[in-house]
Amino acid sequence: MHEATWYVYLLECADGTLYCGITKDPHKRLAQHNGALPGGPRYTAGRRPVHLLTSTICSSKSEALKLERAVKSRPRAAKLVFMQRATEKAERE
Repeated sequence: MHEATWYVYLLECADGTLYCGITKDPHKRLAQHNGALPGGPRYTAGRRPVHLLTSTICSSKSEALKLERAVKSRPRAAKLVFMQRATEKAERE
């Protein structure tokens, strides 16, 4: 059975903080983060509006979780650069 496509995404909150997560549906998840749909995390609820900086397609949930962990382990300044490089790599493959 074909597993659904997973995305790792990086948001910037209104207070300038970054939020990284995974999802199968980036548009729905962004709406949840901004309060347009129920189900958003508490972290972004008080930091709205949030804006999508970048997202990367992953072939499996496992790959998405590994990439999310790698992004979260980096200092703030390196998160966006790391995600952009991961996106470029995914596009080449």
